[in-house]
Amino acid sequence: MSRSQALSVSNPSSWIGLLTGKPPAGSSASSKVMSGSFIMLVGSTLVSGFNFIYNVAMARLLGPALFGHVTAAATILMLFSAVTLSFQLVCAKFVARNTTAYGQMRVYQKLIRRSWAVGISLCVLLAAFTPQLTRYLRLPSPWIMLMLAGSFVFYVPLGVRRGWMQGKCEFHALTWNLVIEAALKLVASLPLVFMGYGLLGAVGALGLSVIGAYVITFGQGPQHIEGEAAFEPASFREGIQATVFFIGQVVISNIDILMVKHFFDASDAGLYAAIALVGRVLYLACWSVLSAMFPLSAAAEREEGAWQVLRWPLFVVTGMSTLSVAVLALFPRIIMHLVFGSHYSQSGQLLALYAALTGIYALAVTLITFEMSRKIANTGWLQLVFSGLLVLGIVVFHDSLRQVILVRSILMIGLLALVSAPFLVNLKKGKTPDDTPQEAAALYEEHSA
Repeated sequence: MSRSQALSVSNPSSWIGLLTGKPPAGSSASSKVMSGSFIMLVGSTLVSGFNFIYNVAMARLLGPALFGHVTAAATILMLFSAVTLSFQLVCAKFVARNTTAYGQMRVYQKLIRRSWAVGISLCVLLAAFTPQLTRYLRLPSPWIMLMLAGSFVFYVPLGVRRGWMQGKCEFHALTWNLVIEAALKLVASLPLVFMGYGLLGAVGALGLSVIGAYVITFGQGPQHIEGEAAFEPASFREGIQATVFFIGQVVISNIDILMVKHFFDASDAGLYAAIALVGRVLYLACWSVLSAMFPLSAAAEREEGAWQVLRWPLFVVTGMSTLSVAVLALFPRIIMHLVFGSHYSQSGQLLALYAALTGIYALAVTLITFEMSRKIANTGWLQLVFSGLLVLGIVVFHDSLRQVILVRSILMIGLLALVSAPFLVNLKKGKTPDDTPQEAAALYEEHSA
């Protein structure tokens, strides 16, 4: 059966399909995206809930200064997640493209071997630079970095396992794996902090949750299949594309937290970390929708109609972002006071602004991810350039927390404008978003002239 046949249009998926994340066979691409988005959104709600409770508990138990250290450690883990997510994206894309069980198994086997080698290398690298990172981030103990280094051995292979689930459209299994990681972090951190380990206990829980998520998986994993058959292997160019994309993504999403930790005192860094946490919750919800879109867009043939896959994520991401900004703009101080405590309420005025720039960036990532699922995309490099501009901008402009957020906002608006321009031009010319970058560039030049 061809990929176009597998995604042929039929009746909308049932509620059972929505709740399990596996719509009936023959469902259309759009219904599969809706079904996958639904189960991933449910899961992201649980993940966001556990992560939020963890961060709120640590913020209240440890105070702004120590909470800033915890957030810095979590941000280091997020920065290195560029490698993990690159392996996940490549695995998902080529598992989805291979129509035989043998081909899917071979893709997984090759990537999992590489991931272990990369994970061990990252562990050694971070351990070697622990003294320098500890001084730059003003951390009280080098053990924070060393504990994170140990978790990297499992963190990269975890991406391949999740890529298998995503590529097979086993969104329920992928969702539960993400939930387990978030739940283990919370469950492990509370007793460790109450037992007197404090900051080190909160950071140690991050590593334990990664190891637990790798060990505890759901769904049917790859089965060993004997024999030889043709298959489409994961390509080096796809790996480079994914790495460039996720480096840009994690830098844009997290580097400001580390730079604020360096330029501001511990209390201000803790306040900024609380504000950024709200943005992370919104971005995680948006990313769950994109996770459902990616394998279906990668598997669909060009003539299937790209808008069937793209329009639903665009609608959901825009709706979630608009609603979040509205709520946070109406009740900023109340939300910060109720969630984090009285020490954090003064930062409430920055909440809506940070949420707005997060929503803008999520829309840009929606378009970039869609393009990556269809072909080798150049927009990932554009995002990487903007991540470098963000670092430069914060180095120059960091007189206040508001100024840091304004730098982010201006750059995210520019990124969205540049990424969306070819899509808008194609729509005006009556073409689909699936046209090649060369066609889009030519149309854009013609339109500008």
